[in-house]
Amino acid sequence: MKAVKKINNNVAVCVDNNGDELVAFGKGIGFCRMPYEIKDMRKITMTFYRLDTHNFQLLKEIPENIFEISAQIVNRAQKVLARELNPNVIFSLADHINFAIIRQKKYREMNLPFSYDVKQLYPKEFEIGKMALGLVKKQLDVNLPESESTAIAMHFINSQAANITSITSDTFNLISEKTIVIIENYFQITIDQNEFSYNRFIMHLRYYLIRIAENKQIVDEASQAIIQAFKQESPRIYECTKQIVAMIDDVLNNKSTDDELFYLMIYVKRIVVKSLNTKE
Repeated sequence: MKAVKKINNNVAVCVDNNGDELVAFGKGIGFCRMPYEIKDMRKITMTFYRLDTHNFQLLKEIPENIFEISAQIVNRAQKVLARELNPNVIFSLADHINFAIIRQKKYREMNLPFSYDVKQLYPKEFEIGKMALGLVKKQLDVNLPESESTAIAMHFINSQAANITSITSDTFNLISEKTIVIIENYFQITIDQNEFSYNRFIMHLRYYLIRIAENKQIVDEASQAIIQAFKQESPRIYECTKQIVAMIDDVLNNKSTDDELFYLMIYVKRIVVKSLNTKE
């Protein structure tokens, strides 16, 4: 492999033996005078082919140590999560961490109101977020707020979503469209699909379907009392959600757990309340 253009001391544009261009990460590979032949391939830690303009620009703008930390986080996450990650997550994560540090220095904290949801539904990703904060503290001496655990976890949740094959896109689109129709008809509302509440709902729905496909539905007997209380408090939300779950179970030939029904009720209520408030 030949290094042909320096990006920084640890990143260079290279050409492989087939003549294809790539970006390679490795300690000191950008330090030597270009072009030169990289003889010790053990120096290369990561390679990226066909980088788009945005990610290529990030390499030039974001400090090297931020990319190094991002790479460490992604490498550790790959060992914890069973699914393959989208390789572009290293760029989005580095961009996020860099901006979070800038925001922290200006004393502006971003609050994520759904951190509890992420912690409960995606505990592995949430723990990766906490680990990432520890790395940033240890290596950069920056104390990012606890809410960043959720924000970083979201990068890995979304990264896996791009690579999930247990639910086909056609099946997901069919179910999501039918779900929205059920809610809109039941409550006589129009859901704004550009709203944050809609995106949260769709994200939850996607992973609910994945849990069904992989036989990993949420089961927590302690939640029965909460479910009954929610049913009494919001009977129409309960009945609407039952229709959605019945439709999903029919399409996927499945039997959803009460806990999945409960969590879906929470998201249905949020999207309905948001739509009704907008309608008023």
